Amino acid sequence: MKKIIFTFSLVALILTSCGAKKKIADLEKQNKECQDLLNSSTVKLNLCLTEKEALNQQIDYLKKNNSELMSASKEMTVLSTKGAQNIEKALEAIKEKDLKISRMQDALTKKDSVTLALVTSLKSSVGIADPDINVNVEKGVVFISIADKLLFKSGSYVVSDKAKEVLAKVAKVINDKPTFECMVEGHTDNVPFTGNAILIDNWDLSVKRSTAIVRVLTNELGVKPSQLIAAGRGEFIPLVENNTAENRATNRRTRVVVLPKIDEFYDMIEKEMKKQ
Repeated sequence: MKKIIFTFSLVALILTSCGAKKKIADLEKQNKECQDLLNSSTVKLNLCLTEKEALNQQIDYLKKNNSELMSASKEMTVLSTKGAQNIEKALEAIKEKDLKISRMQDALTKKDSVTLALVTSLKSSVGIADPDINVNVEKGVVFISIADKLLFKSGSYVVSDKAKEVLAKVAKVINDKPTFECMVEGHTDNVPFTGNAILIDNWDLSVKRSTAIVRVLTNELGVKPSQLIAAGRGEFIPLVENNTAENRATNRRTRVVVLPKIDEFYDMIEKEMKKQ
């Protein structure tokens, strides 16, 4: 009898223990669900707080912007009373600029007239009728090109006596324009220079010919050295292809470039502006 009672008690204890474990498991599950819900609610709460802060900042900005717009509106009301005066001043400024432009155009027209007169004068001063001497005018600059056969013997940089008559006319052009500069350019063909103790190549020859003419102009014909520039261009700027004896003769030349000073042109424009 005692054994039966004990057995029954043991079974009841086991059944009670199993029921408790199930309840604990259910409670733990509910607790987890509550915790997850709490975490989700916390995230949503923080998001709402952030959005609220952003909305508060936007409200502050709108209030400030509204205040500025109100202030600007008042300023516009004040400015509108001066609008007509400002427009009138702007129109006066435009008229003044138009007047300056008109004066500048007049000065440029006069400059073109002066340039034309200058070119005519220079051509008249040269006054050379020789097929081996070419006077060309481009944009107010005079180019006097002289064939080398009038100036030098082949391969030489000694100026011939015959050349000095031609150079005297060139010197007259330069001396008539004491404020101008003149560049004396030596040019050769592309036949290689054999060289000697002094000269190495065509470039050397072109430079020596240029300086030889400069010395004749300054030492014998009274041209101021400060007006002259000596330059050797060698064979590198031909007028025609160096494919025939005639073409090579054309490329062998000395060119005198008469260079008016740009600052004189600007001085002339300034004087014309002051007259207005």
